[in-house]
Amino acid sequence: MSATLVLIDFQKAADDPSFSPRGQIQAEENAMALLAHWREMGQPVVHLQNHAMDPNAPDAPGAEGHGFKKGLAPLSHEQVVEKRTDNGFVGTDLMAVLEDAGPAELVICGLMLEGAVESTVRMAHALGFMVFIPQDCTASRVQRGLDGQNWTADQVHGLTLSILDGEYGKVVSSQDLMAGAAETRLH
Repeated sequence: MSATLVLIDFQKAADDPSFSPRGQIQAEENAMALLAHWREMGQPVVHLQNHAMDPNAPDAPGAEGHGFKKGLAPLSHEQVVEKRTDNGFVGTDLMAVLEDAGPAELVICGLMLEGAVESTVRMAHALGFMVFIPQDCTASRVQRGLDGQNWTADQVHGLTLSILDGEYGKVVSSQDLMAGAAETRLH
């Protein structure tokens, strides 16, 4: 498989206690393995880094949480795209970076699935990219519904993946991607 790996918001701020609790604690470890595999294969890697507009936000430039998580920081030759919204394409040069990278297939993962990852996946699909979403390299947060019901991180994660799969991309495991089993095209 020739594809660009897009890592979204793997920043220290994801662990800030001001955010609602998250699930899928293995997401970073799985993403590190996928990133190592991608690098070993010599495939393109792009990192998206959120630059919160609120100067007091945990992921604002200059804040401790703005930095990348250990093991998921870009290498000097890897592209970093700075963004100010959840959608990685809005107000950024991501499209130009992806066009330069070459492959029309993207593997998109990151934090949080129901926010930045989902909005970027949807836009990538709308722009004509074939998108693969390694489910075990994403994480979700507890959400409170409009009716006051709490949705667990696992419920939010499962529902979001179900919505994306087949319509906007193909949900796969990182193991399948690394084994090359995800070569099956979307229909």
